[in-house]
Amino acid sequence: MYVAVKGGEVAIDNAHSWMSEIRRGDTSIPNISLDQISEQLTLGVDRVMSEGSLYDKDLAALAIKQSRGDLIEAIFLLRAYRTTLTRFSYSKPVNTANMTCLRRISATFKDIPGGQKLGPTFDYTHRLLDFKLLAENEAPISPKKKYNENKMPHVLSFLNQEDLMQNEKDNNLDPIDITREPISYPTSRSARLQALSRGDEGFLLGLAYSTQRGYARNHAFVGELRIGIVDIELYIPELGFEINVAEIILTECETVNQFQGSKIEPPQFTRGYGLVFGQTERKALAMALIDRALRWKELGEDYSGAPAQDEEFVISHCDNIQATGFLEHIKLPHYVDFQSELELIRKIRADAKVNMKR
Repeated sequence: MYVAVKGGEVAIDNAHSWMSEIRRGDTSIPNISLDQISEQLTLGVDRVMSEGSLYDKDLAALAIKQSRGDLIEAIFLLRAYRTTLTRFSYSKPVNTANMTCLRRISATFKDIPGGQKLGPTFDYTHRLLDFKLLAENEAPISPKKKYNENKMPHVLSFLNQEDLMQNEKDNNLDPIDITREPISYPTSRSARLQALSRGDEGFLLGLAYSTQRGYARNHAFVGELRIGIVDIELYIPELGFEINVAEIILTECETVNQFQGSKIEPPQFTRGYGLVFGQTERKALAMALIDRALRWKELGEDYSGAPAQDEEFVISHCDNIQATGFLEHIKLPHYVDFQSELELIRKIRADAKVNMKR
């Protein structure tokens, strides 16, 4: 800590007070409420929940408010709080085939059972500033349409029926929790997916983009992207059956990639997979592309040296909280380290001057 700075701990306390004052802003403007954040900044809230590994809209909104809108700082706050919570059980795996879809599209088939459902998205907007939003009283919004509660089968299940899609096997192992067990390399696909789900959206976006530009064997189609509500079920041993303990919103993406086959596998399509909290479709899509790129060894493909194929590079650097901690620690005092570097440079320069005079 900067206790040697003039004022010592008093200066640090004043810095905290100043930060709180800046966070509040002009006091003549009404204070923003957590309800406003959770209801009107939903995509920011969803990202904080996803990368913070904690599904709680109120806490995510509080973290965003406290961090002055710095989402990485908000993610840090949420993760820190998460460490204080007791884990007492695991839920059953969610069944996304039973998802109540808010949005559901496929780029591989035009006509799919249940239909394409565009849902709430920026995809079809003109990306022009809407100056009507400057008005304090916005025009009333039409009532929400009822969600399509018909169960929609996964699009890739139709390829499964023709044995054209690689079969995903359930290993029936207990879930891995990378927040409690350190990752070792090579790691399992389950651990990789969990790390990617917690990973920084911007970093994953850049890696996914690199795979599309040729830095991995990864020409993908979006088999299906769906966003919707799923039930969280918990098995109660005393009761002998499962109970529904919550409903959450998830984004799921499955990409389809061509696979030429190997000595033990026939030519078929393979899958990239992404699953994240909330409406976080850009990240889910990026996650699916990276997941597929990382499967090169499992599928017997050649390693091209692409960054997205390097498991340790991807997993070790996708976590924005770890990256932030390591990056920002260089702002802390390094007086002794620098003095040693300074003395070394002075000595080298002095020796160089002596040699130049000879």
